[in-house]
Parts: sequence; structure tokens; C-alpha cells
Amino acid sequence: MENFIVFSIETNLFFARIMREHALFLEAGFPCRDEAWIRQADWYRQQFEHLLRETVQLANGRIGTEIIESGELVTEFTIPAERSTSRLSGIPIDSRISAAEQKLRAGCTRKESRQLVQTVQGLNERALQLLDGLIAYKERLLREVKQGRLFNANYPLLIEHIIREAKLYRETVWQLQQNREISFRNICDTENFWNRIMMEHALFIRGLLDPSEEELVAAADGFAADYRELLTQAKRQDCRAMHGLTQKSLEETLEYRKFKTAGAEGILKHEIASILLPLLADHVLREANHYIRLLECENRLRGCAEWN
Repeated sequence: MENFIVFSIETNLFFARIMREHALFLEAGFPCRDEAWIRQADWYRQQFEHLLRETVQLANGRIGTEIIESGELVTEFTIPAERSTSRLSGIPIDSRISAAEQKLRAGCTRKESRQLVQTVQGLNERALQLLDGLIAYKERLLREVKQGRLFNANYPLLIEHIIREAKLYRETVWQLQQNREISFRNICDTENFWNRIMMEHALFIRGLLDPSEEELVAAADGFAADYRELLTQAKRQDCRAMHGLTQKSLEETLEYRKFKTAGAEGILKHEIASILLPLLADHVLREANHYIRLLECENRLRGCAEWN
């Protein structure tokens, strides 16, 4: 059950934080009059914050070095972005969780007790229940927005985007609970999923930058076009011949990370004109870091297979 514990903790460390932030972005995007929708978003924000806090308390010495070093859990910008976003939005964020994550140590070899297995299973069950509710909430919100009955400052495409991420989280945890090998379908689907996410990030960033930021808008357009081309190429290729595309995706995302890093820093320093919440800039950076780790892992696995 060792892999079950490690994969469960790593999955919840990354995605519970992402879900907490999704709820925060939705909450911040409602007009004051929509109090019921705001309360629901705030409830999910709090619940995923509790889930993340409990996961961090279990994580020390029980996760891989790669995930700690990847920058997908926290970056140098996370705590400043949380504090700035909380000040701007009035929504509380417990940055002590991020500070605790910065201190996490790796270690995946200890023999774990049955009690810990049960604790992690319970954590996963809570995640599944919360995700069922959050996905339904997001889908209901999307319908209301599309039908012109509700306003939210987030694009309809962004709401669709965060629904897909929540469903990926749910599928991954469900597979863990079923004692299935985690692969998220297969590497082709994984790359296509995250290339689409990266493309949409570029579209959102472009739309949230001030029109005066012409160079950054053009750069975001360029990344969107590059990922769109990777998705088009993937449709034409057999999955067994994906290694070249995996390398292209990795190279593209490494460049994209530089763009997102500069963006997060520039927004925190008030050097970039935009309507991006600082935490959203850090959020998309962490997702790029997560994808880079997956791509590098896939390259290593392919290298081992070729060597053997």
C-alpha cells in the first residue's frame, strides 16, 4: 500500500490547492448581489483548504523528491501572491499551509501502518465527495452564465477549464481508491489534456492583460498557437509514435514557464498592467511546473524502456 499512500498524498497536495483556488476565483468574480453563489463558493474554498491542511500534515517524509523540487506545490511567489490576493479580494487565505509545504521533506520508503492507510482512504473519500459537489456547482454556474441569468467575471471557457481539472482530480482519486495503477488513461491523453490546459492559460492571460501590454499579448497569442499546433499534430499521430511530440511539448512548456514566471513576478511588482489576480498568475505557473514534471517522468520511462 506504500504507492497508494504516496500517490494519494501527492495528488491531494497538488489538486486540493488548485480546487481551493478555483473556488476563490469564482467567489471573487461574483457581484455582491449574488450572495448565495458567493457563500457556496466560499464553503468549497474552506473545505478544500481544510483538506489541503490535513494532507500537508500527513505529507512530511512521505512524498517524492521530484514533486517537492518541481515547484508545483508552492513557488517563490505563492505566499506573496496569496497575501496580495487576500488583500485585494477580502477573501482570507491561510498562508501558513504554504509555509508548511515549503518545509516538507521527501521520503517514500517507510513501512506504513494500517491506521495510516485508513486515514488516507478517508482523506480520498472526502475529496471525492467534495469534488462531486464542486463539479455540480461549477456546471450549474456555467449553465446560468451561458443562458444570461448570472454574471461572473471569469470567462465561460475558464469555467469549462476548471470543470475539466476537477474531473481529472476526481478520476485520479477514484482510481487510487480502486487500487488501480495511476496513468490517467494513457500518456497520449495526458499530454493532450495538459496541452489544452496550457493553450487555454495563454488565451486567458491574453484576455486579462491590459491592451497596452502589446508584447505580452503577442507572446501569449504565440503560446496559444504553439499548443494548438501540438494538439493538431497529436490527432494525426499514432500514440506509439508520440515521443517526438512529448519532447516538443516539454520544450514548449519549459519556455512557457519562463513567460509565466516573469508574469507572476511582474504582477506582484506592479510592473504589468492587467486584471489578473496575483494568485491566478502563480496558479498557472504551478500547473506548468506540474506538467513539466509529468513530461520529464515520461521521458525517463521511455529512456529506460529503450535501454532495456
